[in-house]
Order: sequence, then structure tokens, then C-alpha cells
Amino acid sequence: MKVSEYMTRFPHTLGPEHSLIAAHRLMQRHGVRHLPVLQEGKLLGIVSQRDLYFLESLTDSRVGEMQVSEAMASDVSVVPPDATIFEVAHRMTSERIGSVVVVDHEKVVGIFTTIDALRALMELAEGSQPVVHASV
Repeated sequence: MKVSEYMTRFPHTLGPEHSLIAAHRLMQRHGVRHLPVLQEGKLLGIVSQRDLYFLESLTDSRVGEMQVSEAMASDVSVVPPDATIFEVAHRMTSERIGSVVVVDHEKVVGIFTTIDALRALMELAEGSQPVVHASV
């Protein structure tokens, strides 16, 4: 079972210059909790819904003016499309992270989240074949 079979293909992304408000709206609109941050097609970082909620809880009046580059995590866990589900799940649990970005030849091709992992587990438990999931 490869991560490419269960990842969300074509994840929603944004640039480091976008506002945190724009990131939050994009997450709400598409029902996602993780957004890879790209600049000229290169992965720079990732911003999560948890990061945004934490920053919004601060009393700093500047939060509304902050850019994604100020909130993103730059130490992104990256895996190749041929990584096994077991390898990826092990990494996610040991690093206590909710997603990994799937990169092929320096190009973001997908994102694998805990939701994707649960879907893979359900399909494995049911003995069914993987269903490719694409972000809308």
C-alpha cells in the first residue's frame, strides 16, 4: 500500500505572502486543515488550522495583518509517492504530526493527512480497493 494510493492529490496551496485571514478562509471554504506553502512551485512550509487557531487566540492586534510566512512551519515532513502507508503512519505518529507533504522530484503532488490514513484503514479493514481522492 503506497501513500500515492491514498493521498489527497492536488492539495490546496498558498504563497508565503498571503494573509493568515486568507489562509483561514481557504481552509474553511474547502474543509481542509493543512495548506502547503509554495513559492514558484517550491515547497517552503506548511500552515495548519491549529497554527491559525493558536495565533488567533493571542491578543496581539497585529495577527490580522500577519502573513503566512510568519506562521508557517518550515520543517515540513516530506515523503515520496512510493512510500508505504506503514512508513508514513510510523513517521506521523513518531513525529506527532497531522500531515506529510508528498513530493516527487521537488514538486508537490499530494498531501497525506490523518483523514487519509483513516480512510486507508477503513478500506483495509473492509478489504476494498483504494479510491483516489482529489481535493476539490
